[in-house]
Amino acid sequence: MSTAVTSAAAGFAPALRRLYFVRFGFAVVWAALLALSGREFGPSVAVLVVLYPLFDVAAAVVDARASRSTGSTSSSRGLYLTIAVSLLAALGLGIAAASGIPAVLRVWGVWAVVAGLIQLVVGINRRALGGQWPMMLSGGISVIAGTGFFLMAGAANPSLVNVAGYATLGGIFFLVSALRLGRGTKEH
Repeated sequence: MSTAVTSAAAGFAPALRRLYFVRFGFAVVWAALLALSGREFGPSVAVLVVLYPLFDVAAAVVDARASRSTGSTSSSRGLYLTIAVSLLAALGLGIAAASGIPAVLRVWGVWAVVAGLIQLVVGINRRALGGQWPMMLSGGISVIAGTGFFLMAGAANPSLVNVAGYATLGGIFFLVSALRLGRGTKEH
């Protein structure tokens, strides 16, 4: 690896760290709001379920802009794919919200599986930065959880409470990655 790429990656880590802290904060606040209002599926819950993938789009845009400095085209492709998939998820969730919780869980489940696979690949491609194992683990868990959400849609009394737990766990993974990236940037 050249010195230019190494210093670009070292400059990228602090930006990625800040983004991960913001993602953690958003996930925890969003999950709390969903848990508080998620028992009754109404307009506020519909807005919340559409807002989450839209925030994911915004975070991926910020991440892609910052990652350009490293010259990592494979990470950038994954981030652009995340943007497209999350925009489709937001649209699908908006449509599904008109049909109720089972439809929302199905769309959320498919989105979680696809986004988890992408997150896993991006984390693998960024492992040289350090602090990426939580992202890779989170991507794998997202695939499993997404499958579970899809299956929960057929349950007798489907609920979005598990989605709030999923978002909280994802936020914790972002926090751990941010802290690990912080440790890695001090070592450089």
